[in-house]
Amino acid sequence: MTTAFDPIVLGGKRLTSRVVMAPMTRSRAFGPGAEPTELMATYYAQRASAGLLVTEGIQPSPVGQGYPDTPGLHTSGQVQAWRTVTDAVHREGGAIFAQLMHTGRIGHPVLLPEGLVPVAPSPVAAKGQVYTHQGPKKFVTPQELTGAEIRQTVADFADAARNAIEAGFDGVELHGANGYLIHQFLAPNTNRRTDAWGGDTEGRIRFAVEVVTAVAEAIGGHRVGLRISPGNVYNDIAEDDPTEVYAALLDRLAALDLAYLHLMEGPDRSLTARLRKAWPGTFVLNPFTYPDATGPDALELVEDGSADMVAYGALFLANPDLPARLAAGGPFNTPDKATFYGGDHRGYTDYPTLTA
Repeated sequence: MTTAFDPIVLGGKRLTSRVVMAPMTRSRAFGPGAEPTELMATYYAQRASAGLLVTEGIQPSPVGQGYPDTPGLHTSGQVQAWRTVTDAVHREGGAIFAQLMHTGRIGHPVLLPEGLVPVAPSPVAAKGQVYTHQGPKKFVTPQELTGAEIRQTVADFADAARNAIEAGFDGVELHGANGYLIHQFLAPNTNRRTDAWGGDTEGRIRFAVEVVTAVAEAIGGHRVGLRISPGNVYNDIAEDDPTEVYAALLDRLAALDLAYLHLMEGPDRSLTARLRKAWPGTFVLNPFTYPDATGPDALELVEDGSADMVAYGALFLANPDLPARLAAGGPFNTPDKATFYGGDHRGYTDYPTLTA
């Protein structure tokens, strides 16, 4: 029987276990350069005993930033600063993937360089607010991407992936979940386009397919993961019946031989089983345990074959040595509620870093 503590080969690298630290926004890239800090290097190195670390969301371009103090991977300074982080993790024997996250319509102009506004498949504003250094602000109506801008965005993802490899990352995870740009193209309430990137199922999956393909061509499919969250209503997403769209997406991506598919699970475990069966490669599961943190019982998901790897979020924040504690059966520090609903966002309580 395979267990979560058995090794697995991912991206051409042998991982020590199948325990993954899920990506969680930390907002610690202080300063105008959106560059990682020494604090971030310490944070990831402390958790390097994970089989795989997936970073917080990293914007692939300036307009892709949706929260304050989040890091980028689109300048030489950022690449150099990330090298400090990856070196620290590798010294501890860990493996680390960079999560590339373009937030699309989730953000606000005050978070962006002057003259830029959030962009999206269609000019549909999200309900709710985002934290900024000027306090919470309502989401604005985003600028609809033109065909040329879509192609440039695809290129931005590929360039950021190349930068990630230059910075020493073992691979990248593309954030296609939780209501950010790739997810916005997949969902019918945020993608109202009538051109080649909208309309029917084939149109709505096109952007995701193009991004994943471009990144796989840039750095090799074996170093690319994709995160999805079918039916997740976070960030004002509505997908009443996501089965057809995600089945088509996985079918189109199967031939790329990606490092993994990472599912941010919703309450429908039957959909998880269908996607697990449909995906030919490594399947990473961040199980649905809301409102609680994922606990040690999730290890059974590897043992019963529901997943190849299991991802932990908040419990990893409270327990940097989580794999050892899981193997020993505890004890576990209890995550502070702010871990779930605020993290480092200076008191703002509507941004769940658990599902970042």
